[in-house]
Amino acid sequence: MDLQKRPTQEPPSPAELRASDADRDRTADILRDALAEGRLTAEEHAERVEGALAAKTVGELEPLVRDLPGEHRTRATGTYQPPPNHPTPGAIPMVADENVVAVLSSATRKGRWRIGRRTHAYAIFGSIEIDLSEAIFEHRQVVIKAVSVFGSVEIRVPENVSLRGSGGGVLGSFEVRTLDSGERDAPVVYVDGLALLGSIEAKPKRGKLVEDLLDRFGDRVNDKLRKHLGH
Repeated sequence: MDLQKRPTQEPPSPAELRASDADRDRTADILRDALAEGRLTAEEHAERVEGALAAKTVGELEPLVRDLPGEHRTRATGTYQPPPNHPTPGAIPMVADENVVAVLSSATRKGRWRIGRRTHAYAIFGSIEIDLSEAIFEHRQVVIKAVSVFGSVEIRVPENVSLRGSGGGVLGSFEVRTLDSGERDAPVVYVDGLALLGSIEAKPKRGKLVEDLLDRFGDRVNDKLRKHLGH
């Protein structure tokens, strides 16, 4: 008796793959650059960003940057190497640049403030909010060590930085939403925490970007070139 062969299922094409948050973030970065260069109007930028956030597949993202220069499309679809899960050995000092403490109280860091390489946050029967969405990043790698005992620590970062987490909870919760930036030299925020009957949460703040990210790193490169040339 002849057996009928079952048709093999074709693998999905790259355009049919489900889009990740990193894919959407990279597309949003490209659109932001196009707006800054005058290639898109504010209305076009807003419409395309809304489309990027709502996209479910990689194929839905591609038309949003199709009419932009080739180097932008390469950034959107090319291979991206995410940052490591841990800081570079020796890059972060053991001593904190700043300590944020809340004991039976609350503490907040937000607005245009300079974030150092290492920040320690201790919430003991209290709450701490660390909002980096408008912070000034002077270092590529930033570590936030958070300890929560019957308290809470909330950390918010811009969408165009990378976010990593290492830690856990003891009768508590430790949640870090991994985020990959589309920019090779973008800052990386590492959250190292322990929640004891408390909570620690870190995630991106939607709609918030480090607007001067490319300019700052461009200026840094120019400074190095000037020093090398003796100017």
